[in-house]
Amino acid sequence: MPVNQETQAGQAETRKFVYDFTEGNKDLKDLLGGKGANLAEMTNLGLPVPPGFTITTEACKVYLDSGTEPPALRDEVSRHLDALENRMGKKLGRPDNPLLVSVRSGAKFSMPGMMDTVLNIGLSDESVAGLAEQAGDERFAWDSYRRLIQMFGKTVLGVDGDLFEEALEEAKKGRNAVTDVDLETADLRQLVEDFKAIVLKETGRSFPQEPREQMDLAVRAVFDSWNTDRAKLYRRQERIPGDLGTAVNVCSMVFGNLGPDSGTGVAFTRDPASGHQGVYGDYLQNAQGEDVVAGIRNTVPLADLESLDKKSYDELMQIMETLETHYKDLCDIEFTIERGKLWMLQTRVGKRTAGAAFRIATQLVDQGLIDEAEALQRVNGAQLAQLMFPRFDENATGREGVQRIGRGIAASPGAAVGKAVFDSYTAVKWSRSGEKVILIRRETNPDDLNGMIAAEGILTSRGGKTSHAAVVARGMGKTCVCGAEELEVDTKRRRMTAPGGVVVEEGDIVSIDGSSGKVYVGEVAVVPSPVVEYFEGRMHAGADDADELVQAVHRIMAYADRVRRLRVRANADNAEDAARARRFGAQGIGLCRTEHMFLGERREMVERLILADHDDEREEALGALLPLQKADFVELFESMDGLPVTVRLLDPPLHEFLPDITDLSVRVALAESRHEKHENDLRLLQAVHKLHEQNPMLGLRGVRLGLVIPGLFAMQVRAIAEAAAERRNGKTDPRAEIMIPLVGTVQELEIVREEAEKVIAEVEQATGTDLKLTLGTMIELPRAALTAGQIAEAAEFFSFGTNDLTQTVWGFSRDDVEASFFTAYLEKGIFGVSPFETIDRDGVGSLVRSAVEAGRATRPDLKLGVCGEHGGDPESVHFFHEVGLDYVSCSPFRIPVARLEAGRAAAESQGSDSR
Repeated sequence: MPVNQETQAGQAETRKFVYDFTEGNKDLKDLLGGKGANLAEMTNLGLPVPPGFTITTEACKVYLDSGTEPPALRDEVSRHLDALENRMGKKLGRPDNPLLVSVRSGAKFSMPGMMDTVLNIGLSDESVAGLAEQAGDERFAWDSYRRLIQMFGKTVLGVDGDLFEEALEEAKKGRNAVTDVDLETADLRQLVEDFKAIVLKETGRSFPQEPREQMDLAVRAVFDSWNTDRAKLYRRQERIPGDLGTAVNVCSMVFGNLGPDSGTGVAFTRDPASGHQGVYGDYLQNAQGEDVVAGIRNTVPLADLESLDKKSYDELMQIMETLETHYKDLCDIEFTIERGKLWMLQTRVGKRTAGAAFRIATQLVDQGLIDEAEALQRVNGAQLAQLMFPRFDENATGREGVQRIGRGIAASPGAAVGKAVFDSYTAVKWSRSGEKVILIRRETNPDDLNGMIAAEGILTSRGGKTSHAAVVARGMGKTCVCGAEELEVDTKRRRMTAPGGVVVEEGDIVSIDGSSGKVYVGEVAVVPSPVVEYFEGRMHAGADDADELVQAVHRIMAYADRVRRLRVRANADNAEDAARARRFGAQGIGLCRTEHMFLGERREMVERLILADHDDEREEALGALLPLQKADFVELFESMDGLPVTVRLLDPPLHEFLPDITDLSVRVALAESRHEKHENDLRLLQAVHKLHEQNPMLGLRGVRLGLVIPGLFAMQVRAIAEAAAERRNGKTDPRAEIMIPLVGTVQELEIVREEAEKVIAEVEQATGTDLKLTLGTMIELPRAALTAGQIAEAAEFFSFGTNDLTQTVWGFSRDDVEASFFTAYLEKGIFGVSPFETIDRDGVGSLVRSAVEAGRATRPDLKLGVCGEHGGDPESVHFFHEVGLDYVSCSPFRIPVARLEAGRAAAESQGSDSR
């Protein structure tokens, strides 16, 4: 064995791989996973938790790395199992007094339904009789046994779950049973035999009868479930690291399927959809926990438990209050009642919708449970972006072509419109072709994750707020309506039938409202979100009748603005965008792209400038452009009075201002074939051939264009200076910053700067105005970042163009890769997220960091910003705060997100400093 493997093996031998529930706490999530850490915490609080133990994530990592469990794990599990048996007075699977256990996954971060669970381990042909005698209920014992074989067969042995479901449906048909609860003991005995036959046929082996073998195989299956396709897909979607591994929780069974005085449920200490306080959750009599989550049977509201079992209900309410106060947050709780005895099976900080997150954060501040800094950490920019999406126009729901066909449970808010699809494969396929789809199922399961990600929204006819569809949709910010019982979903015939005979076929447009639970056929119109109206200034958060959500957003945004260090600017190219950005809270313009000012009629003027053969032609073209550019800047400076405006000089790939070479060639060829005059087109074609580039992105653009075409940048600088002088003399405060793009060496910058300073001096002298214009550059090439110390000698500010910097660092064309190989890279885990979406910290980020350090070493007062779209990405904003930039700049709609995340980054770093 190589030395390093020997060392790893030795370390594995000395590590502790198993913890009793009494040994852990909620702070050990890295080691015990979220479920195990919280079971330990509830045990420490004295709550009724069934005894058990947790196998650590470290054991999982050893297994995943080596393909086998740590050598010491079996003995360690045996010792803890012996202790559990002694405590319970039972032996695992013993025929006359069986101990049964559940084996459940539990990673550090909640991954609802993505990994595996097996209940009732320890049941066999012999011990099922012992369980029946123990419980005094033969039907219950055989029901538990068939559940074990079904779960074990699918989860551990890899049998197609539909085979068990089909056998169960046949059994119900034979008894004329509506649900599995209606099956009798004889039916369940036969179902056990049918299930065992399925296992033997599909796997070539009998269902294992030895209890310890069942448990060991189930533990291994949980380890393996960490790397299932659905788990990896979920982690990519939620940006959960792939090397964490999962813990395994082995817990003594308590049974909710012992009759009407038993049951199982899921409870929330507040409504996870709205954040409102009250009694929220689902309860199902005579059932085990998987029945609730799977949505196989429709539940009753948790409040109904009070009339069914008031003692358990009152105890549960008290425990919920204890947990919320202890965790200082919304708690998601799983519980089972076994013949009137309440047991807590799990708690965690609950997933919630975006609106609930903001409401709950401010509620907890008002209750004194958390402070404003903590409230800021309880929300994020992605949630704020969700709140800014449009919502349905209630006035449009009765219009022609729109019909309400049902109503379900409002599980995750939002307005979703799309074509009806009835399976995940179709949802993904249609989505990739550009269609918006609504995934419609009776109930979803983890295998539907691909379709749920692809869909605009999810609609199910079964399940409640705690079903798989609801929990996963809330976590992803997807609109979801569950439990629409009046809608009959037929996935095989790909249709849905509503009351009154209305039939929705696959491909028909449907609209679902996740805030009200209403379902429509047809496309419902949308209206702006009240949160957008608030940012636009059309709604005042301080008003008595202001929307409660708007008030919560206002309070958290106000705190974020007070504590953030990063300023937030806008990428805006015209007065209209600038004015909107200012309403959204922009503190200036970080990028005005002047090439966007030369579209339409002006394109021909630029074309004449580029193709000019003589100085007089060039001067004429520049003279025509100057007043137009000046007028653009006058409007922009007026909109941003008193705030900085960074104007980037012309930076187009040259081909954008020239006729297409193929079209022009065809035009010339046709003219020649007809013997028509074409001198102008021929001259133009010759010029285009001369300037044609194979890769325009890396060609004649940016500073190179300004150096090659005399007078171009001088014209733009003069327009900026004259516009600033006009506004200053108009008693306003223009603060223009001139940015030279695509610089790769300080010499380029020095030449342009010298020309610009000369022009500015001329304008200042002519107008008698001190303009105080600053000159800087865009760092968007690796060489610029690597020589930032030199470039800072000639630049008063840097603005990082992370879009092009990412392209040039990676060698990717942003316009091409998304449609070619990026999907494969994401699926294979090469990327966790596109580097064009979130800053690549290790590559692009390291260049930004080194350029910041080198630039400030040369010029300590160097102003630093970023103007790529990363400036509005939540995770990237934290990086820019960390490396010491002064501001981020992004599109107007993303400004509130950037403001919030800048505040969160500051609060987070202050918290780290205080620790």
